[in-house]
Amino acid sequence: MSVAWMDKVEQQTRLAGHNRVAMLLFRMGDEQLFGINVFKVREVMRRPALERMPGAHHLIAGSCNYRGMTIPVIDLAVALGYPSLRDEPSAHMMVTEFSRSMQGFLVAEPQRLVQCDGDNLETPAPALGFGTRVNAVTRVDGALVAVVDVEQVLASLNTTQAELSAPMQRMARVHDLQPRRVMVVDDSLVARNQLVNLFRQMDVECVVAQDGREALKRLEELAEAPEGEGITLVVSDIEMPRMDGYALTRAIRDTPELRKLKVVLHSSISGIFNEAMVREVNADRFVAKFQPDLLAQTVLDLMPEQFEKF
Repeated sequence: MSVAWMDKVEQQTRLAGHNRVAMLLFRMGDEQLFGINVFKVREVMRRPALERMPGAHHLIAGSCNYRGMTIPVIDLAVALGYPSLRDEPSAHMMVTEFSRSMQGFLVAEPQRLVQCDGDNLETPAPALGFGTRVNAVTRVDGALVAVVDVEQVLASLNTTQAELSAPMQRMARVHDLQPRRVMVVDDSLVARNQLVNLFRQMDVECVVAQDGREALKRLEELAEAPEGEGITLVVSDIEMPRMDGYALTRAIRDTPELRKLKVVLHSSISGIFNEAMVREVNADRFVAKFQPDLLAQTVLDLMPEQFEKF
């Protein structure tokens, strides 16, 4: 990645934690703009030579040598309903890092870095026709921008259900976490389902919210709930529309009735800057997606020995 690109990303990401999202915009062959969080982009380059991968998923365009590593290259155009870019000489590749794994995504035309206010990110109406692979929309200079749910795309390539190991399931049963309840906050349906399944294996009841604003409202409602119906711990994504995970954590710490809640930020975004932000907003832990045993152990570590409702 060039020094100029790194400087631009650093300038943009300094806004994180203030409910602002820095996105890289790109196109897929027409005028529609798409976006991806710049935290997840390591480099943008011309499409390299791709090696064929017989028997691979239809979204895999091939593999390539990236700085000495062999990484899969996903045809994001096909995933979004556009003609394949696999053999398009003018195509570009975004090298991304999600949940400690690296992959390339083919796009037609990278555009620019922009700042978006989290309040202006909305869940797309079904009538827009983006389907499940877009989890938010906003406008930049009047143009509609569709934010790609990359986790959903990656999940479609790996249909194996992540399960807790047998030892961890036994440990959860020994702890007997009932009647504690956990709030799961994530705008990705795939991620929410993964987390609900994990807590089901731990015999822990979940309350689900799709973004920070919905979560905060629900937490305030449950603050006066009878014993056994309150929330003990929040597991929240970071990158979400309306209110992100950083802003949600800050709001929890600023609300007297909620500030004792344990908060785990759970995200595919990684890196030193993110870890610093987690400390700044006073979250209890950060766990990279999706590591079932590590997340389960974190929950066991943070749950109080005796049930408390905050």
